[in-house]
Parts: sequence; C-alpha cells; structure tokens
Amino acid sequence: MGIISRGFTGRSREVNPALPPGQFLTEDFPVLSAGPTPDIDTADWEFSIRTESGEAHRWTWDDLMALPIEDIATDIHCVTRWSKLGTSWRGVSLDTLFADVDTSSGYTMAHSYGGYTTNVPLEDLLDGKAWIAFEFDGEPLAPEHGGPARLLVPHLYFWKSAKWIRGLVMHDSDDPGFWEQNGYHLYGDPWREQRYW
Repeated sequence: MGIISRGFTGRSREVNPALPPGQFLTEDFPVLSAGPTPDIDTADWEFSIRTESGEAHRWTWDDLMALPIEDIATDIHCVTRWSKLGTSWRGVSLDTLFADVDTSSGYTMAHSYGGYTTNVPLEDLLDGKAWIAFEFDGEPLAPEHGGPARLLVPHLYFWKSAKWIRGLVMHDSDDPGFWEQNGYHLYGDPWREQRYW
C-alpha cells in the first residue's frame, strides 16, 4: 500500500497551458511511495553504473560531491495527475557520470535502495536531460522525496525519477521495471499522456 500526501488538487489545464494534458497544478509536493522510506546515511550511500560487460563504475557520496554540480530549474509531472512548475534542484548530470563509461547498450534499469526499479532509455539520460539530484528548493533532499539522492528525469512522468537511487544497469532491451510490470507505460511521456498500457 502506497503512502499519499495532501496536494492532489489544483487548477485545471485550461487555466495554465504549461501543463501537459490531464494534469493539475499543485503548489505542494505530494508524496507517493510503493513501500517504506529507506533510511540511507550519506556515509553508506553509493551510486554505480554497470555496463553490459559487467564493468562497474562507482561513486561514493564524497565522490559525487567532488563532481561538477548543476542548478536545475524544471517542471515535474506525476502520473497521478499533479504537476509542479518551476521547481529548483541541484545535482550532478548523468552526462558527467557517463563520461568514462564505455557501453553500446541503449537502455538502462535504474535500481533504488529498497528494491524499486524503473527502465529508462539511455538517450533520455544524456544531453542535459537527467541528473542525480540531492537538493530540492535549496535544502538537502528529504528522505520522503528520495533523499539523500534520486534520479531526476523531468521530461518523463515522475515515477521514472527513481527515489533513493543506487545505480543504473545497462540493458540491450527495454525491459520493464516495477511500475511498468504493473501496468504503467513503458516510456511515460507526459505530453502524450503515456500513463498506462
């Protein structure tokens, strides 16, 4: 059973054309989780990218903090129909993390602390489209929102921005993750309303 917070009401798309079809504006930041919130200390946190050859590239929290950090201003859209416009994040671009990764695979599976998975095509993680985010609105990312760090892929529905991220595994095929195996769309473009199969 998931946990849902307040904030699922708002103004309709007719009032704000910046919203994708079927979305409602919220000023809040609703929480939806498929299970309990993991408690991850930054001293124990690690992120990895594992290629199809089995090679693993790893970063500790200190390693991540030593990389170029970007400020990200973006809108986010949840499959449960809320959108939050003009959000502010800080994080490390996936372009930076993939700079020394040699892969010919076109797909990834994101893995989270707690066991959650979601599939994301590699092209949706590169070219300034995705980050490992660790701050929201000027504060460290709260655990209920995926802290200490989450994947941020804002051009897709927010279930693709895996909370409590711990790694990416390269895949040659677009295999479904947790929600995708349970009826959610394999890709999840908000502007095309790719909510469910």
